[in-house]
Order: sequence, then structure tokens, then C-alpha cells
Amino acid sequence: MHDIADLESRGIPGVYVATVAFEQAGHGQAAALGATEAGVFVAHPVQDRSDEEMKEMARLAVDGLLERITG
Repeated sequence: MHDIADLESRGIPGVYVATVAFEQAGHGQAAALGATEAGVFVAHPVQDRSDEEMKEMARLAVDGLLERITG
């Protein structure tokens, strides 16, 4: 979150990806830093997923990532 807030302060759009298990923490850190919401949240957990499952998760997240960066 600090890296994203730093990028945003420099006028560089930034976004992070985290699992839904960290959604509340992401919102809390953004609020504490005075940063805009810049997270895209994917299903949890990710560590035991196959390559194909990870590709599908990425495919589902890409529109949100692009929207956050360009929106």
C-alpha cells in the first residue's frame, strides 16, 4: 500500500492485487495513508491453485486492474 500511495503522490497510477482475505486490511491501510482505493481483490487462497486456475483468476481481474489504472 505504501508503494501505491507513493506512486499516486507522484502522479503515477498504481494498483495492487490481493486476495479477498486482505480486503479489509487494504481498505484500512488506504484510509490510514489518505490514499485512494487502489486494490483489486481476487479469490483466496492462491497458493494451491494450478497454473490454469491462476490464469483464469488473472483473466477475471484484468478489467478491474485496467479500470483502476485508467479510471
